[in-house]
Amino acid sequence: MNSIPTSLTLPIDGMTCASCVKRVEKALKAVPGVQDAQVNLATEAASIAGAPALDALQAAIEKAGYALRQQDLTLSVEGMTCASCVGRVEKALKKVPGVAAAEVNLATETAQVRLLAGTDPAALLGAVAKAGYQARLQGGAAAAAQEPKPAWQASGGPVLVAALLSLPLVLPMLAMPFGVHWMLPGWLQLLLAAPVQFWLGARFYRAGWAALRAGSGNMDLLVALGTSAAFGLSLWLMWQGDGGHALYFESAAVVITLVLLGKWLEARAKRQTTAAIRALQALQPQTARVRRDGVEQELPLAALRLGDEVIVRPGERIPVDGELLEGRSQVDESLITGESLPVEKAPGSRLVGGSVNGEGLLRLRCTALGAESTLARIARMVEQAQGHKAPIQRLVDQVSAVFVPVVILIAIATLLGWGFATGDWERALLNAVAVLVIACPCALGLATPAAIMAGTGVAARRGILIKDAEALEHAHRLQLVAFDKTGTLTEGKPRLVAAEGDADLLRLAAALQAGSEHPLAHAVRDAVKAQAELAVPAATDLQAVAGRGLRARVEGQDLALGSSRFMRELGVDLAPWLARAELLQDEGRTVSWLAAVGAAPRLIGLLAFGDALKPEAAAAVAALHEQGIRIALVSGDNRGAAERVARELGIDEVRAEVLPEDKARIVGELKDGGRRAVAMVGDGINDAPALAAADVGLAMATGTEVAMAAAGITLMRGNPALVADAIAISKKTYAKIRQNLFWAFIYNLVGIPLAAFGLLNPVIAGAAMALSSVSVVGNALLLTRWKGKAT
Repeated sequence: MNSIPTSLTLPIDGMTCASCVKRVEKALKAVPGVQDAQVNLATEAASIAGAPALDALQAAIEKAGYALRQQDLTLSVEGMTCASCVGRVEKALKKVPGVAAAEVNLATETAQVRLLAGTDPAALLGAVAKAGYQARLQGGAAAAAQEPKPAWQASGGPVLVAALLSLPLVLPMLAMPFGVHWMLPGWLQLLLAAPVQFWLGARFYRAGWAALRAGSGNMDLLVALGTSAAFGLSLWLMWQGDGGHALYFESAAVVITLVLLGKWLEARAKRQTTAAIRALQALQPQTARVRRDGVEQELPLAALRLGDEVIVRPGERIPVDGELLEGRSQVDESLITGESLPVEKAPGSRLVGGSVNGEGLLRLRCTALGAESTLARIARMVEQAQGHKAPIQRLVDQVSAVFVPVVILIAIATLLGWGFATGDWERALLNAVAVLVIACPCALGLATPAAIMAGTGVAARRGILIKDAEALEHAHRLQLVAFDKTGTLTEGKPRLVAAEGDADLLRLAAALQAGSEHPLAHAVRDAVKAQAELAVPAATDLQAVAGRGLRARVEGQDLALGSSRFMRELGVDLAPWLARAELLQDEGRTVSWLAAVGAAPRLIGLLAFGDALKPEAAAAVAALHEQGIRIALVSGDNRGAAERVARELGIDEVRAEVLPEDKARIVGELKDGGRRAVAMVGDGINDAPALAAADVGLAMATGTEVAMAAAGITLMRGNPALVADAIAISKKTYAKIRQNLFWAFIYNLVGIPLAAFGLLNPVIAGAAMALSSVSVVGNALLLTRWKGKAT
């Protein structure tokens, strides 16, 4: 990260008192380069004097127990043509005071910038402009992808005009193999070539000049130098009056035409890689039928409020996220979750905006709008993944930083070498032009982001949301996948199958679990509802003990409900029902105990719960085994229940009775000191630390928001078979990245020497250059054919 100027204000979160101020000031003053630090509790900010590194300040603040308040912005950047441009824009942004990180993506033409809260975005725009490009704030990568280009450019107008002007110039060359030798007059060649060179090719001069002013080079500079040399040589020959000498106007014009064609094809291909986001955004209807005060009215979505009642007729697209209040129907959620079959919806079901209602009339209550809707969050996650760089891109950035200057040096060496060795300076200049034209940093810049965009897009259509490119890249090398049990491999809807003990067991247990949202609590309450004669007493002093159970006071007794570990810690003797509990656990049941825990702890009874395996669970484990991946079960459930599930599914190893706070530690153990790449699959709040600790975290969207926030990949359906699909698309995407980088490097390693040794005509070099970037994007687009195996 960059160093900050002699004074800067840092916004800080988490300070609550004067002691916080002193602690932060002390931490900041210890940072090398800080001359003074004054912290203000009222403004929640620190004024720094000196020139320390921003990352050192951030580390000091976090070590003191506070956070540096930052914000993320997305810029749309115009004018970038190759990987060299990407490096220059990133460098310019990182020099802006307050910028912590900047990532520029050539394929999406965007920059993701993380900066101090309160930093003026105008400074970012100014830095990009100074580097020779144009930037503006925008809402995300998809927005940039959807912005219409001028009709003249989008329809290929410049390419068509350039081709029509260049065709008469190249016809004599095409006729030579057939024994036809004729040539247009030099003045006519000049009239045809000049508009291509200086009107249609003006973009290369503008971008190349901007790069020069910024002290670097790019693809446009190479094209401008090469074609200008060929054009200038032709003018010189005309001025010499050698009318019988071949001119090279056609080389300059055809090279520009081919490069324009390549860029146009490349732009069309790049638009296809963002098709997934555009398809998602197109799902959102613009209006909704709302019932207010008993009257139905059609309103734009912007006019809706949370809690509004929305009416959806058969066959219509559901306009907003909501809870179904009335009606039953089959709903098609395929474009959102990848679920191929319609899903049954009944009162109480969750509805997702953008899905299609089947045959029923539905009345729902709006629960999310705008940026908080499921559709908007999905699009935002895909945008973020497509906008960020994969770690492998760092190698490309390092190469691109020196690529253009090296190519120019090779061209100069080619010119001088051929000129002094042969004395034929005309041939020497043409060979140097071929070197300049054949070099293509554009293909290098597109190799990785094009594959990532295609991979994340096709994954989104299958219900696999990849939050960041790093997760996509890491998933291909996974060697072990750890699953949580409840809600991940099982339905997560347990039912009470046994209640053995005192007569009051069930109603006392229901009293402790009256306000709990835990699946086992739901099962107990459902069992009580089935016995209408049971009166459930009120519980007081309720206390949840993480990973163990509940304590409360009911009817004058101190009661505890929870695991065997909890009971042993409380000194409860489980012997009266221990044999029965072991038998139930061997059958795969989950056992909880209820006890009175006063001065003399007394066991009241046990509750046993059964949770059915998901129909897809066995296929999910088998698919992972086919990929050579080991499976572990990491569960807080008792060992008997966990091992029963493992036996049924063919899971390789089991870690049972794991406390929530220990799951992250278990994941660390499974990594075997970093020698094994591990993924964690879960859906609950208690899985979040393990999801974050794993190399790749995969969360079920049917679970909690906390789990999804901690995971790098979200599975939009509760189908564990999507785990294997997520790893498969990662492997295919990484393979495409390697293929693209290989061909981009080989193309330059082979093409530049051939041109330097005089074995390539500038026109052929121009065609090869145009083809290289198109082929890279085209190869990435082959990923869109991927279907996946999960149903």
